[in-house]
Amino acid sequence: MRGLIPDSFIDELLARVDIVDVVERRVPLKKAGREWTACCPFHDERTPSFYVSPAKQFFHCFGCGVSGSAIKFLMDFDRLEFPDAVEELAQTAGLTVPREGNGEAVPREDKTDLYALLEAAASWYEGELPGHAEVQAYCSKRGLDAETIKRFRLGWAPAGYDGVIKSLGNSPRRMDLLAEAGMVASNDKGSKYDRFRERLMFPILDRRGRVIAFGGRVLQADQAPKYLNSPETPLFHKGRELFALWQVKQANQHLSRIVVVEGYMDVIALHQAGLPIAVATLGTATTPEHTEVLFRAAPDVVFCFDGDRAGRAAAWKALESALPRLRDGRQAYFLFLPDGEDPDSLIRKEGRHGFEQRITEAMPLSDYFYGELSRDVGMGSLDGRARLAERARPLLGRLPDGAFRDLMTQELEKRSGVSARLPTGSTPQRATQRPAAAQRSLVRSAIALLLAQPGMAAEVAKPYQFLQLDRPGVPLLAELLDLARSRSGINSARLVEHFAERPEYPALQKLMATMMVGEPETQRTEFLQALARMEHQALIQRRNLLSARRQQLSEEEKAELRMLLPLRETPDQGT
Repeated sequence: MRGLIPDSFIDELLARVDIVDVVERRVPLKKAGREWTACCPFHDERTPSFYVSPAKQFFHCFGCGVSGSAIKFLMDFDRLEFPDAVEELAQTAGLTVPREGNGEAVPREDKTDLYALLEAAASWYEGELPGHAEVQAYCSKRGLDAETIKRFRLGWAPAGYDGVIKSLGNSPRRMDLLAEAGMVASNDKGSKYDRFRERLMFPILDRRGRVIAFGGRVLQADQAPKYLNSPETPLFHKGRELFALWQVKQANQHLSRIVVVEGYMDVIALHQAGLPIAVATLGTATTPEHTEVLFRAAPDVVFCFDGDRAGRAAAWKALESALPRLRDGRQAYFLFLPDGEDPDSLIRKEGRHGFEQRITEAMPLSDYFYGELSRDVGMGSLDGRARLAERARPLLGRLPDGAFRDLMTQELEKRSGVSARLPTGSTPQRATQRPAAAQRSLVRSAIALLLAQPGMAAEVAKPYQFLQLDRPGVPLLAELLDLARSRSGINSARLVEHFAERPEYPALQKLMATMMVGEPETQRTEFLQALARMEHQALIQRRNLLSARRQQLSEEEKAELRMLLPLRETPDQGT
């Protein structure tokens, strides 16, 4: 998500950095004509098909199709969210990321002291663990080895009300930071005390490996609450963060599957057993933000829940959050465990290979979706099948346009026998646009050529004559021209990145990728020819419209028709 980062800063950032430098710090590049090339870091290959263009400040792999700007490369390679990638890139360029507030850009509040305090707290808890026999006995009982304890930075919050306060809050400023970080709480009289006491401590890390919060677990099952998490703070928002995502990324350079479980100890047990692909939500149901983070980390997401009523309710919430993010290439699965079992207990009984087998046999989202919706419906009756269709339609309407949505819609028709007409405004447009394939291709060609050389926008006079053409993509082409004209010197990557949070972004990336290689003068000629053909087609459209209304035309429209009648369906060569 862009958050409140102004577009002008994104422009400046992408103008300051060189994508070749950004990529080369992570992937060895070789010069190949105007571009640089390498074996793609996002899929296995022996022959290089990954290209980086310094002129366009854009990368593209002709093998797997991944492409984008320097920001997108960091998001994909380092598995960062948009704001984190911008922060990372800004640091290398010596820039401070601003945020918009009250209509103007303001510098982002410096949280360096807050991060430092939480890091110090994690170190203090780690240092306390070896000196307490009861927590060491608990770790041994749970089968935690020394390497796992170190990898997850487990610690111990000792008894007493002021351990953290005495160790870290040695000034008014530090006490303020402890309160801001959620490390201390206040009683009715305003006295402050340690929030975490007599708990095994689990540091929660952000996507850059920084401590942002803690979870604490009691040692005795009869103590309540069993788990206690940090409250919401300026650094920690539980609806966005996932426990152990940092460790997963460190253990897997190429992650194809990620598993979501319910508890900290479940995560750690799977990692220790040789399955470092598990994460957990932090005391909350799976949110849309969670699912986006998960799918950015891996194309396949397996939601693992208990098989009881609460587990199935949690699974359905996860499904609802995942639906809008199931673009082609992303898949969700659901794994329900036997009664009385959790991932920790199961992997002890079955070992890594046994649990892996369960993961590979997880239920695809499509099966779970239709199984749940059909659970209390009599599919043998017309009324029952109609009820299934009515339940499914609004949910299917949340799916993004693509092959998966088409197949889910076909499956509903197969199961119910009812036309799966989706809610108004969400019906896929591909079928109704097929007759205009040639014209649409022309508009897309013009867009792709403009993305390759945004400076050509200055050669297109306003008003744009092609705007009269009734074809998909025409308004987008006009918007791109206006944007390129208003931002003199904008390069290809900056032009595409302007649409980062809009539905057109993936399509623009693909179009940009088709222009990675090409002679600038040839591209200019093709662009101007494409605009000329679009203007000609607009006139043909207008002539056909007037001809169809010949009997109702005004004198002015009749004169216009007479001027248009000599037009050929295909413009003369070179126009």
